[in-house]
Amino acid sequence: MEVLSSRVLLRPRDPARSRRFYADTLGLAVYREFGPPEQPGVVFFLGHGFLELSGRSDDGPAAAVPLWLQVRDVAAEEERLTKAGVTVLREARTEPWGLVELWITDPDGHRIVLVQIPDDHPLRRDTR
Repeated sequence: MEVLSSRVLLRPRDPARSRRFYADTLGLAVYREFGPPEQPGVVFFLGHGFLELSGRSDDGPAAAVPLWLQVRDVAAEEERLTKAGVTVLREARTEPWGLVELWITDPDGHRIVLVQIPDDHPLRRDTR
């Protein structure tokens, strides 16, 4: 299989609320918008991937499928997002595997893991 593109799809309970959360609170950039003006879908940039909010669902979040977002400074994001009223599931801390992780949720309860890779972590080393 040759994968040319990929994205995570979320069907929020309240599309307008979720759009505000991802665009305004998290600050994700919009890749594209589509669909009817009364219920538009939106695709956000997620680093090398995409996050699509489209349609609507009354189902709860899939607890086993969190979003993993690498950021430059977890502590700064934790402070900013806490001030914005975002639900913090677990405060930032360094995991045994060396990554700094902060666990939050979106308005529907989808788990989001914000991750910082420290300068001395093996993922940052040049293995050539």
